[in-house]
This record gives sequence, structure tokens and C-alpha cells, in this order.
Amino acid sequence: MGQLSAGKRLVMVLVLSAALITAGCAGGKESARPGSGTGTGEPQKVVLNGAGASFPFPIYSLWFTEYNKLHPNIQINYQSIGSGGGQKAIIEKTVDFGASDAPMTDERLKEAPGKLLHIPTVMGAVVLTYNLPGVGTGLRLTPEVIAGVYLGKIKKWNDPAMTRENPGAKLPGKDIVVVHRSDGSGTTNIFTAYLSAVSPEWKSRVGSGTSVGWPTGVGAKGNEGVTTQVQQTEGAIGYVELAYAVENKLGYALVKNRAGKFVEPSIDSVTAAAGAAQNIPEDYRIMIVDQPGDNAYPISGFTWLLIYAQQSDLAKGRALLELLQWALTDGENMVSRLLYAPLPANVQDMVQKTLKTVTYQGQPILK
Repeated sequence: MGQLSAGKRLVMVLVLSAALITAGCAGGKESARPGSGTGTGEPQKVVLNGAGASFPFPIYSLWFTEYNKLHPNIQINYQSIGSGGGQKAIIEKTVDFGASDAPMTDERLKEAPGKLLHIPTVMGAVVLTYNLPGVGTGLRLTPEVIAGVYLGKIKKWNDPAMTRENPGAKLPGKDIVVVHRSDGSGTTNIFTAYLSAVSPEWKSRVGSGTSVGWPTGVGAKGNEGVTTQVQQTEGAIGYVELAYAVENKLGYALVKNRAGKFVEPSIDSVTAAAGAAQNIPEDYRIMIVDQPGDNAYPISGFTWLLIYAQQSDLAKGRALLELLQWALTDGENMVSRLLYAPLPANVQDMVQKTLKTVTYQGQPILK
């Protein structure tokens, strides 16, 4: 499947998403009791509100639009505000589900008024994207170069460390404009976890997390903001989810992995990274950066929906779980359209069992 066609599909998805949000705002009254219907024989209307990661926004937009077509009485509104915002929103219960590319820490989980579950949905690649006229996709970057750029130690595109691996590229003597996220970000968490894994200096000076003290660069909000900043700034480099680079026709790099191979971010190379991970934990909180294997893309990650194990509204709880069941089956068949990798089959089975543990007033919602 060509990358350009994937980009066009992404644009369509975003347009459809906007239409869905508008439709959701104009929706009718929400019922509090499950199965009660409207008294007219029509299905009960349920509105689900979610917020969080921008990394999976394209696929979530597609899923929610398609699910609404199948179930017009179920409307899902999603705000792409970043993983930090998603975690905060679900803790404060201002949304029905949160979304994050960063697993919540034990300390963060304790802030929630109830038990929160991490539900993995898809996997994706964080790519180094750049704006260098005449240099397309395929620039070869080593871990040392990536860390050096983001530490502010490599400042020019024609630095010897850069040109050594790219002898055929016409790299200019321009300053490198480093772009990073300004908001709490799961994409940042994946990227800085990778940098911490490959660079002892980065690990000791900066570390990993959804927000870090960046040694250099300019900040932008969301994958959307970083993409725009790179797109508008000649000589810029940033990190975004793969679909954002493709949709905006920006070049992105091949990254040298632990096996010493330069690997292109793709569905197959992200799947290879996940396959190399040992023993998916029961709570699904796992990072898959810098995995072994010739084909493993080293800046890969899961993304999760965050939901309460005990739902306080049965109608919403049932709608949310049924949506997730659909996402794990029919929905997974759509993810490659937008360059995400589907969950491994064993993880899909694990998640289906987890969904059946979610309760309302002590009773499982799904039978």
C-alpha cells in the first residue's frame, strides 16, 4: 500500500472525525439506564467522551467514525490533547476514557479514585522527521547522532557524524533546529525512553518521561504541532508518529537498531519490535524500545486506553467495552491503512479476557 494513498486516507479520516464531533455535539439526550431505550423502540443513545494521546488520534478517529456508522446511537468524542492531559482527565473523571502512549506510574495510578486498567489498542513507530530540501526519506541516523542532536552537541546538518553514514546525501551546512513536544506527551515518553536506553549521557542528564528538561530546541504542542513546526522550518528535525510524517509528505529517517541494522519504520518493523519483547505483563505496562532483532525498529511503542475497572454508569460502561471488543477484532483490520501495527494475537486474547473483568456494582458487564 503506497504511502501517499495512506496520507490521503488520513486527511479523509480527520475530516470525518470533525464531522463526527459536530454530530456528537448536536446529539440528543443521553439515557442513564441501560437497555431502557427511548420508549419508542429506538436504541438508547450513549455519548462517550475521551481525551489524551495525539499519537493514535488518526486511527481512533477512523474507528470512532466507523463504529458510529454501525451503531448510530453510540457517539464518541475524542480530544487529542496529549497523554499527560489524558491521564489527568481520567483521574479527575472528566472523561469516560483516557488515552496515553505512556504507561501510568504506580504513583500516578494511586491518584485515581478507583482502579484503572491499561487497554492496549495498537502499536506504532515514533520517527525522526526533518525538513531538508533535496533530502527525502531515508536519511540514516545512528543512536549516537540522535542523542547528540537532542543534547545540543551536534549542531550542523553536515557534522561529520551525520555525513559519515550518509555519503550520498547533500547535507547542508545549516543549523539543526531541534523540535520537541511542549506538552505532556506519550510520544515524548517513547522517544526519551529510547534515548535513555541508547545513551548513558542522556539517561543521566535528562532521563525519560512525558515531560523532560530539554537541553535544546523549541517546543510544540501535540504530534500535530511538531509536524507543523518541522514543516514550516527549513533545517528542522522533530519526532512524531509515522502517519503524521507520511500525511504531510515529510522525510523521515532510518534508525540504526541494536543489531546494527538501519531499519525503516513500518508495520513489519514495529511488529518485530513487539515480538522481541518478552512476557507481556498482565497490566500491559511495557515499553518496547531498543529491542533486539535485525528487523526491529527501535523507537516503537504501544498505546493504551485508560478505563476504570469498576464503571459507575452501566450504559456507558457497556458501550465502552463493546466498542473495545469491536476495536480488537474488526478495528484491528483497519490499522494498517494508517501505518499502525495491530496487536499480536496473544495480546488481543489477553485483552478480551481483561474486558470481561470490568464490573458495574460488582457484576461483570460483559457476559
